[in-house]
Amino acid sequence: MTNELISIIIPLYNKEKAISQTLMSVLNQTYNNLEIIIADDGSTDNSASIVKKDRFGIWTNQIFS
Repeated sequence: MTNELISIIIPLYNKEKAISQTLMSVLNQTYNNLEIIIADDGSTDNSASIVKKDRFGIWTNQIFS
């Protein structure tokens, strides 16, 4: 079996209460050749801040940071 890269895309919009658990769920998988893409569509809560605090980049509809 090859160790192919798997892309996981997580849409994010005002989910500050769930995003940490979502990310931990992905990171706890046994398959580890993953890229995680988080696409924020203008959240008005602290979702993006939580993602950045966990050292992830985040794609917004305005800028990649």
